Amino acid sequence: MAETERADLGAMVMRLGRRLLAMEQPILEHHGVSMWGYVVLTALRDGPARAQATLAAAIGADKTRLIPILDDLQRRGLIERDPDPADRRVRLLQLTPEGRTLQKAVQKDIRAAEEAILAGTEDREAFVRALEALSRAVS
Repeated sequence: MAETERADLGAMVMRLGRRLLAMEQPILEHHGVSMWGYVVLTALRDGPARAQATLAAAIGADKTRLIPILDDLQRRGLIERDPDPADRRVRLLQLTPEGRTLQKAVQKDIRAAEEAILAGTEDREAFVRALEALSRAVS
């Protein structure tokens, strides 16, 4: 196919993104977590975030819309928001053991569903590496 005959990258990414989101939604519902809740759990997986505003910026969320999500995750015992010993005006956000378990379970199910989508894809490892590189390049 000639270069001018292929779909634009945006069109291809949007089609794939819509399919992936549709695939993830029942998994998230099964685990009782919203998409943004899962994004927060995943962002906190590697360590605590110093301040809600920092977390919001890291995940590309509006900090005012993030507060109810954090409230829900905390109420459910999935995250903790504790005063930072270095600055008590700041809250450290971190996963609880239950939050870590839930994040891992959701991610395991999402990865299994991704594998089903990628199964027929030639050179899928190269696709995933390229997607990771593009994602880093635009962050």
